[in-house]
Amino acid sequence: MAARGRNAADVLVLFDVDDTLTAPRKPVTPEMLEFMRQLRQHVALGVVGGSDLAKITEQLGKSGLEPIQSIFTDYDYVFSENGLVAHKNGELIGTQALNNDRPVVLHSLQSLKSFLGDDKLKEIINFTLHYIADLDIPIKTGTFIELRNGMINVSPIGRNCSQEERDEFEKYDKVHNIRPKMVSVLRERFFPKAGTKLTV
Repeated sequence: MAARGRNAADVLVLFDVDDTLTAPRKPVTPEMLEFMRQLRQHVALGVVGGSDLAKITEQLGKSGLEPIQSIFTDYDYVFSENGLVAHKNGELIGTQALNNDRPVVLHSLQSLKSFLGDDKLKEIINFTLHYIADLDIPIKTGTFIELRNGMINVSPIGRNCSQEERDEFEKYDKVHNIRPKMVSVLRERFFPKAGTKLTV
């Protein structure tokens, strides 16, 4: 729902979710929600996140409202999966995938699986799981790989970890460089050509 009485309706202000509106994977604070509510009285407001829509709504949804209803009530635009899935006023307005490293607008979202192919995707997943299994790290919790439409999310300790475990691993990783080393190995093995982005 668009806010009424805006002075600069032609201005769109976008905010990243993790590390901007919230601490990574944590819910938004009431103070930030109030700031965003006040800002939205003057400009169109949008959020961008690497996660899928469900995870973004978990972080930005208000208690007492259905999260998906809340996010579409509070923001004019929601760009999930690194902008590959776009919503305006609660309506899906576009999806994108890559074709030969160039963006292509699709009528229905082409998944990373259909882009890479089943065999290549399975090879990447199997290699990555074996790599993680061989890591000697303080904790492993499960759900090490999460497929999204536009990316593969890999977590050496597992996405099932608690926030405390995540924070402890971040400290450990700063000393032992677990994630940068893994990215280097994956890049060398599967993506030696430019055009594919692997990040920590």
